[in-house]
Amino acid sequence: MDRRSLLTFRRLRRPLAGALCALAAAGCAGRDAQSQGQELRVWAFGAEGEALAPMAREFERENPGIRVRIQQIPWTAAHEKLLTAYVGGALPDVAQLGNTWIPEFAALGALQPLDSLVAHDSTAIPLADYFPGVLATNVVDDTLYGVPWYVDTRVLFYRTDLLRKAGVAAVPTTWAAWRDALVKVRARQERGAFPALLPLNEWAQPVIFGLQAGSPLLLDHGTRGGFRDPRFRKGFEFYIGLFKDGLAPSLAATQISNVFQEFAAGRVAFYITGPWNVGEFRKRLPDSLQGSWATAPLPGPDGPGVSLAGGSSIVIMRQSAHTAAAWKFLAFLADPARQARFFETTGDLPARRSAWETPRLAADPHLAAFRTQLGQVVPSPAVPEIELIVSRVAQAAERAARGQQTIDEALAGLDADVDRILEKRRWLLAQRGTTR
Repeated sequence: MDRRSLLTFRRLRRPLAGALCALAAAGCAGRDAQSQGQELRVWAFGAEGEALAPMAREFERENPGIRVRIQQIPWTAAHEKLLTAYVGGALPDVAQLGNTWIPEFAALGALQPLDSLVAHDSTAIPLADYFPGVLATNVVDDTLYGVPWYVDTRVLFYRTDLLRKAGVAAVPTTWAAWRDALVKVRARQERGAFPALLPLNEWAQPVIFGLQAGSPLLLDHGTRGGFRDPRFRKGFEFYIGLFKDGLAPSLAATQISNVFQEFAAGRVAFYITGPWNVGEFRKRLPDSLQGSWATAPLPGPDGPGVSLAGGSSIVIMRQSAHTAAAWKFLAFLADPARQARFFETTGDLPARRSAWETPRLAADPHLAAFRTQLGQVVPSPAVPEIELIVSRVAQAAERAARGQQTIDEALAGLDADVDRILEKRRWLLAQRGTTR
C-alpha cells in the first residue's frame, strides 16, 4: 500500500487498548509502571540512532527492569518503514519523527496523545521551556503528539569581510536593507559571481519568504492552496526578484560544484542554510577565513523575519503496551543536561531553552543567531500532505526564476496543483463534517 492510499483511511484504525489509554492516560501509565522486565522498542534515524545507543544504556542503569532496544534506520528508508510497520501492526513503542511527519502519523491514528501525560507529570517535560514555534509542530488539532528532541532552522551565513569592503556597516535586518547590501556586494565582485546563493531545488527559501510576509500557505482550514493570496505573492515576488536582477544564480544545488569553495572564493557572500553547516564551514573553509564569516537571523519585510521550525521529535506509538516506560524515556531525553551532551555528540541543537545556557552553546558566536532565530520560527501547516506541497512550491519557484513562467502563471499553477493534492483531505473532512 502506498502513502496516498494510507491517507484515504487515516483515523479509521484505532486499536481499542490505545483508545482506552488515551482516555485514562494516568491510570494506564500507573499500571504500566508496575510491570517488570519490560522491553522498550525505539526507532531512531541516521546519526541520531547511533548516538542514542549509549544514552539508552544510561537510561537502563537508572531504570532497572526496563530494557531499551534501539533500531537505527537510515533517513532514506525511515518513512517507508514506519508506514509498513503501521500497516502490519509492528510499530515500535517510541520513535523519532521529523516534525513535518507528525500530522501524517497523527491522522493515521498511530500516535499516542500526550496531553494527559504532560498534565499528570508536568515537571518531567515543562512545555514552557521549549521554543514555542517548534513545540507547535507537535500539535495537531489542539492535541500534543510529540516532544521536540532537537531543533533546527535556517539563518543567514555571510562573509563579514565582503560586506565591509562593500561599505555595508551592519548585517541587514529588512528585505530592503538586504537587497541594498546584495547590490553593493555585487558591484565589487568578479564576473560570474553572485552575492547570494539560493539553490532553486530547495523549497525552504520561497516558503520562508511567504511566511515572513504573513502567508498561512494554505486556506480554508488547510484544504486549498493559498499561493495567489497577496501575502504569499509578496514574499514570492521578492524571492524571484533576486534571480531576475542577477543577485542570485538560477541554479539548483546539483549545478553548484562546491558551495564551500564558492563561499571561500568570494563568489558567494550570503547563503541561507541551517545548523548542520556550522561544522562544515569550520572544517571546509581555510583557516585564513575562519574570522571572516558569521551568521545572523533572517531579515524580514520590515524587520527581523521568521524562519521555519525544523528538527525531530520523540513520539509514543498508540499501540505501545509500555506507556509509562515510554514516558520515562521521553522525559530522560528531554533533560536539559542530556540535550546539551547530545549536542556535543551530534551537533544537533537542543529543543529546551534552558539547555542553551551551557557554556559551549552560550559562548559559540556562530550559534547565537540560531538561538535568536528559534525564538521567531513558525511551523508549516499541520497537514499530512505538507512535504509534497512544499516540493511543488520549489518547482513553481524554479519555473518563475528561470523565466519559464510568469509569477501569475507559476502561482496559479501551484494553487491548482496543491488543490489536487488536497482533494482527499477535503473529502475526508466533509465526510466527518469537520471545518477545522
